[in-house]
Amino acid sequence: MWDKIQKNMSKISFFAKTNKFIELIDAFLNRVDQSMLLFQEGVANYLYNNAESFNNNLTQLAECETESDKIRREIEIGLYMQSLMPQVRGDIMNLFGELDNLIDLAKKNIFQFEVESPHIPAELITDFIRLTKVSASAAEAVVSAAKSYFTEPAGVKERIHRVYFYEKEADVYADIVRRKIFKEMPDLKLSEKFHLRYFTLHIENISDTAEKVADLLSIMAIKRIV
Repeated sequence: MWDKIQKNMSKISFFAKTNKFIELIDAFLNRVDQSMLLFQEGVANYLYNNAESFNNNLTQLAECETESDKIRREIEIGLYMQSLMPQVRGDIMNLFGELDNLIDLAKKNIFQFEVESPHIPAELITDFIRLTKVSASAAEAVVSAAKSYFTEPAGVKERIHRVYFYEKEADVYADIVRRKIFKEMPDLKLSEKFHLRYFTLHIENISDTAEKVADLLSIMAIKRIV
């Protein structure tokens, strides 16, 4: 009888640990998603000279990065100290490392706007907002795919398809912006053109990183299904 009680208590303890682990994963992925929203808001607020809102975005992104780092450490402790998902924990930590890069990129990009204060002509504002939205959409799609990996691995492939779609769209929009800068804006100095190109590259880098995460997730999903 006592052995049965102990066995039941062990099961309860295991499920409690598992539920906590799932909550941590969900919290971490929500931080990644939140950073993309703040990134989009930050770029828009900079372009439209909403200084107070832009500064709030800076602060919130810094807080988001701090919180995500803390959650990631808790997840790592759960994986190694409580022996959760031992077969794939190396892959999971690599995944979280790449996802964490998205938060870092979002924060760094917004801080670069604040530090370097690029002059963006009015006729490019819509283009920069569109590029930012599409690039961030690739990251948002990869967050959805990551959540699916832990709940429904078979659905990862479908969600990853959206990541690749948005990444290609970001490449197209970035090329359009760069072509407009160098071919259609003769009044800009060459140094200004280089500066604007620099910022298109950094915005585009969000979608490139999301694609890298998608490649990793694709392999991880195949391992789980097989």
